[in-house]
Amino acid sequence: MAKKILIVDDDTDFIEAMTALLEGNGYQISSESNAKKGFEAARTGNPDMLLLDVMMPGIDGFDIARALHDDENTNKIPVIIITGVRKQMGPSFKFRPDSVWLPVKAVLEKPVKPEQLLKTIKENLS
Repeated sequence: MAKKILIVDDDTDFIEAMTALLEGNGYQISSESNAKKGFEAARTGNPDMLLLDVMMPGIDGFDIARALHDDENTNKIPVIIITGVRKQMGPSFKFRPDSVWLPVKAVLEKPVKPEQLLKTIKENLS
């Protein structure tokens, strides 16, 4: 059975491109373009992994990652952040996964190379 990946990103072009890439590699994809809806989809849809943007209207991806980690229904879902925030904030804006502030498996920069994304997904799917 295909692994289910939920993409949460407000960029519909990015969602379309990632959906094509990941479905072409055997994954089942669902998506949300709103952080709050993405959180609910993670709680109810039982995805095997979540790909999460940072800069979205309302709640940002950092807050969603922490909320997913703190929720007993979602804290086992591996999360990979895919973001262009460093381009917006400048190269001095640094962050990396940790167990408290950013409880995710990996952080990838947009534009992400397809082979890098596929490798990171494979390494972090159980």
